[in-house]
Amino acid sequence: MSKRDYYEILGVTREATDADLKKAYRELARKYHPDRNPDDAEAEDRFKEASEAFRVLSDAEQRKRYDRFGHQAFGGPGGGGGGFDPSDFTGGIGDVLEGILGDVLRRGRKRPGRDLEVELRVSFEEAALGAEKALAVTRPQTCDRCSGTTGEPGTTVRACTACEGRGEVRFQRGFFAASRTCATCGGTGKRPEVPCTKCQGTGVCEGTTEVQVRVPPGVEDGATRTLRGGGELGPGGPGDLHVRIRVDEHPLFERRGADVLCTVPVTFPQAVLGTTLDIPTLEGKVQMKLPPGTQSGKVFRLRGKGISAYGGVGKGDQLVTVMIEVPEKITREQRRLIEALAAEMGTDTLPQRASFLDKLKGLFD
Repeated sequence: MSKRDYYEILGVTREATDADLKKAYRELARKYHPDRNPDDAEAEDRFKEASEAFRVLSDAEQRKRYDRFGHQAFGGPGGGGGGFDPSDFTGGIGDVLEGILGDVLRRGRKRPGRDLEVELRVSFEEAALGAEKALAVTRPQTCDRCSGTTGEPGTTVRACTACEGRGEVRFQRGFFAASRTCATCGGTGKRPEVPCTKCQGTGVCEGTTEVQVRVPPGVEDGATRTLRGGGELGPGGPGDLHVRIRVDEHPLFERRGADVLCTVPVTFPQAVLGTTLDIPTLEGKVQMKLPPGTQSGKVFRLRGKGISAYGGVGKGDQLVTVMIEVPEKITREQRRLIEALAAEMGTDTLPQRASFLDKLKGLFD
């Protein structure tokens, strides 16, 4: 069978730089590495093919010969530098494989337990100002009957014969050696004479633990806090606990970035004559002057009364929107007084209404 073109194998052009070659080979090596594709002969062949192509093209002299004579440069149709030599991990190919082999060997170590994800509900004030919250987490933890030894108390626990107590077994795949968690002992490295009746010889069992979660000031709804080592137990230690923050709605406040929004109802006389209002904030009540002639919908800014910038410096503001409230029910006397007031005021004291009427006349005249 004729050999495929080396450039075609790597998926690059003949003008490819050394960096292009290295990038292309790294992607193929990761994809077809034998440890990622156990018992897949085709993937192993593709891996060897890509390695041979990169070994030739990454060497300037060999690449020059290949560009001129093709595979004939290395000994005829069946050439190619005499085939791929697994022991030849020098130069560029060794640099590329270093990271890949490191990943493979690291995966062979004892794996930590799974990460867990839970939700934590906090109030609007807690999210804005920060808080310390206790959270009950249900997760596998060291068995309190056998203290993690995996054996029934008073019985003997020996080292696993399959892995010799290491919790992992080494295996050979072609020219690569790697490690995997021992299937016989589940990575514990132990074989109890009588398995613990509570944890069935695993050394762990379900339990509830209370953890403290720091909610930083200014945290937003949906943010995640990670507690290292707060997840499930595993042969290589515990995983992590990811806490997703959920912020409850507030009856008065809304949030826009670091600013707090609040709507305050006022009466018609207060808006006309002006007054001093008690305004609720995250830190308690403050007084705000309402100037005479305030229009409905007017927004006032209370500097520094908002939310601390998350991960930054400073605080936002509180934006107070004033809405003039119209009474739904009035007495006869109140109606008489309002009608008298309306007749007395006319339109001279209502500039916005007068402007609207002028525009309306211009529209239909």
